[in-house]
Amino acid sequence: MSYRRRASPLHAARASAGCAYCLALALAALMMSNPIVLAAITIAVMGAAIGAGVGREVRRAALLSLPLVAAIAVINALVSRDGLTVIWRLGDLPVLGQTDVTLEATTYGAILGLRAMAVIMCGALYTAAIDPDEVLRLFRRVSFRSALTATLATRMVPVLIRDSKRFADAQRCRPGRQPSRLALMRAASSGVLDRALDVAAALEVRGYACARRPQICRRPYSRHDIHFIVAAVVVVVLTVVARAVGLAPFAAYPALRSPADAGVLAVSAALMLCALLPFVDRRGIGR
Repeated sequence: MSYRRRASPLHAARASAGCAYCLALALAALMMSNPIVLAAITIAVMGAAIGAGVGREVRRAALLSLPLVAAIAVINALVSRDGLTVIWRLGDLPVLGQTDVTLEATTYGAILGLRAMAVIMCGALYTAAIDPDEVLRLFRRVSFRSALTATLATRMVPVLIRDSKRFADAQRCRPGRQPSRLALMRAASSGVLDRALDVAAALEVRGYACARRPQICRRPYSRHDIHFIVAAVVVVVLTVVARAVGLAPFAAYPALRSPADAGVLAVSAALMLCALLPFVDRRGIGR
C-alpha cells in the first residue's frame, strides 16, 4: 500500500488537514465503546475511503486485520474472568486454570477487535490518501535533517519492494524450484548499505550536508482544508461530549448493557455525517 495522487477532496486538502481528519476518526474509535457507534465509525471510515478513491486499499487492510480481530476476541474470552452469563465451561486448562467463557467477555472482546479494525482502517486511509512528502515538510520546521532522514527512509521502502519484484520476475524465468520469500528478501536487502552510501554521497555533493533551514512558504487554506479541519474538530468535540455526558453508554461487566436508544442513534448518525460531508464538495479536486 502506497500513496498515489487521486482526484478526491481528501487528496486536494493539505497534509495537516488530512492528518487531523484521520486522527479524529481514530480518536473517536478509541474513545467510544458502544458497538453501534463503533460500527458507525467503521462505516464512516470506509465511506471516506470510497470518497477518496482508496476503498480497495482500505478494504484490503480491513480484511488483513480480521485475524487480529479474531485473536483479540478469543484471548479476551479466555483470559477475562468477569461476566455473569457462562456460555462455555472449558474446565481446568494449563496456565489458564479454571476457565469459564462468558457472554460478556466474548462480546467485549469482539468490540475490542472492532475497535482495532477501525483504527487500522484509519491508518490505511492515512497511508493511501495523505501525501507523505507534505507530511515530512511539516517536520522540517522542527528539524530539517530529521525530515530529510525520514524522507530517505520512507523512499527506500518502495525501492526495496521494486527490487524484490524484479528479483522474483528474474527467478521465474529460470528453470527449477521457485525461490522462497526469505531468499528474495535477502537478495533485495543485501545491497541496502551500498545504496545508502551512494545516496549519502549524492546528497553531500548537492550540498545537503550544510543545508540551512528552508524558508516557510505559506499558502492560503482552500475550501477542502477548511472542510476537513472543521470535520475533525466536530468529530472530536462530539466524541468527547458524548463520552462525558453518556449519550452512548455501554457496560460489559458484570452484565451487558448496550442500549440502542435515540441518543446512541443520534451520535452515530452525527459522526457519520460529519465524517462524510467534506466529500460532498468536489470542486477543484483535479489540481
